Amino acid sequence: MEFEEKLASLAAKIRQQKSAIQTEEATKTAFVMPFIQSVLGYDVFNPLEVVPEFTADVGTKKGEKVDYAILKDGEIQILIESKKIGEPLNINHASQLFRYFHVTNARISILTNGQVYKFFTDLDAPNKMDEKPFLELDLLDIDDHAIPELQKLTKSAFDVDSIISAAGELKYVGQIKRVLASQFSQPDEDFVRLFASRVYEGIITQKVRDQFTLLTRKAAAQFLSDQINERLKSAITGNSQPILVAQTQSEQPTTKPQEETEEKDRILTTAEEIEGYTIVKAIVRTEVDVKRIAARDTQSYFGVLLDDNNRKPIARLHFNRTQKYLGTFDAEKNETRHPIESLDDIFAHADALRATARSYGDV
Repeated sequence: MEFEEKLASLAAKIRQQKSAIQTEEATKTAFVMPFIQSVLGYDVFNPLEVVPEFTADVGTKKGEKVDYAILKDGEIQILIESKKIGEPLNINHASQLFRYFHVTNARISILTNGQVYKFFTDLDAPNKMDEKPFLELDLLDIDDHAIPELQKLTKSAFDVDSIISAAGELKYVGQIKRVLASQFSQPDEDFVRLFASRVYEGIITQKVRDQFTLLTRKAAAQFLSDQINERLKSAITGNSQPILVAQTQSEQPTTKPQEETEEKDRILTTAEEIEGYTIVKAIVRTEVDVKRIAARDTQSYFGVLLDDNNRKPIARLHFNRTQKYLGTFDAEKNETRHPIESLDDIFAHADALRATARSYGDV
């Protein structure tokens, strides 16, 4: 199973079981241990790799425990402190991590609630855990930029020097992104004044600031929407022609260029379709090179294809109605539509999707 698919599988489990988890212990069993085992690749049942309830006496603090210590080559490398899922994570939750970071050889510590993971090191002062994380990961909203950094923490690729060298940039880039996100949703006075002064020639009174607060928020939202739509058009539809469902190999396209343009303009690719496409891609990449998996959106469905070839359909996402369907294909390329309640239901059809990818014979 590919690394991204492991993350997607754990994310699906969190979505399905999150509401049933009521305690910290249940969070560790259901989500944190699978993260250590499946995602990071350490054997949670091997005390030479993972030590639960790790204890080290710290000054006058006797018998305090950290939830997990991960070892590599006999040395403690990673400390993990867990809280109940849904509980907000802040630096006050990390008192044991601070103390244990100082008395062990660990250079990485993790604070988590099973869904959100915050990664710390000692950039500000040697052997003293920073108060701000250098990396944050939300399994229900995964930042693609975090994936290669997370892979450096896995058992097979663990490289503490590489992690630490990249941590400084990651830390500040992450903080800047969070500041931008905050300003785009709730711009403060300085942020509003910056833009108002560039476009408004009059005196910036309180009334003007109030007006430009709304305008700045609206402009930021439209700018982000435009950027996303442009990326989606480029990455997914590109210059590909819309799929003509009724057209056979011998038929010639009869759509005029102007009509093609108008049809493309009526196609709206949604975030839900993109997430569904990502799930399908994560599933079938075990059978084919991920670079061969392509997508084409049409007015009636969102298609996932092998080699961007209409004759090699892998799946269709029928999400343009209240009842959503996943379309899978048999050996004769006949489509079967399966009703789904949520995107996680796609995983129930993983075997069929993989079989379809294999069936084309040149994979």
